[in-house]
Amino acid sequence: MRQSHQFVALEQSAFQSLEHTAYLKGLLKPFKGNGLQTWANQCIALRDGMIALAQRHLLPQARSYPFNLLPVQLTLQTTGAGTTFLRWRNIDRSRMGVELWEVLLRDSATPESLIDDLYAMEQQRIVFNMQMSGIHSIARQAQDCANKATRAKAAYQRRVGATNARGGI
Repeated sequence: MRQSHQFVALEQSAFQSLEHTAYLKGLLKPFKGNGLQTWANQCIALRDGMIALAQRHLLPQARSYPFNLLPVQLTLQTTGAGTTFLRWRNIDRSRMGVELWEVLLRDSATPESLIDDLYAMEQQRIVFNMQMSGIHSIARQAQDCANKATRAKAAYQRRVGATNARGGI
């Protein structure tokens, strides 16, 4: 296999600037106090850090020469659910999807010298999107649980407060 010369995929060192909240060991621990909300916030911060990483390291490469001459580009897309993914998009923004990348690879007008780099970009896109999906899902679940725990605590405190106001049962 030929070596990539233009595109440099993210290495472990790129992720070291992000908090170590990515470890799932936090999922299997007892949450006390505001622990669920704290964990949800950490997941959200991790998601935002991943987006910043893509903006600082991946997209500038994908948009630089010679990739900026191609009819397809790698871009960030935020979904209605608030998740941000890397997508392949044509220049006029009329189409989006991995099919565009596949067509680009099959196109004889695509320089042979870029094929390895385009493959590396697609591999990076796949992994990035899986990481974003997982982080977003965990953050959403943690936030939902934190909200339910807050609601349960308020109901409990109303009951305990009402019982104490009556002098107990």
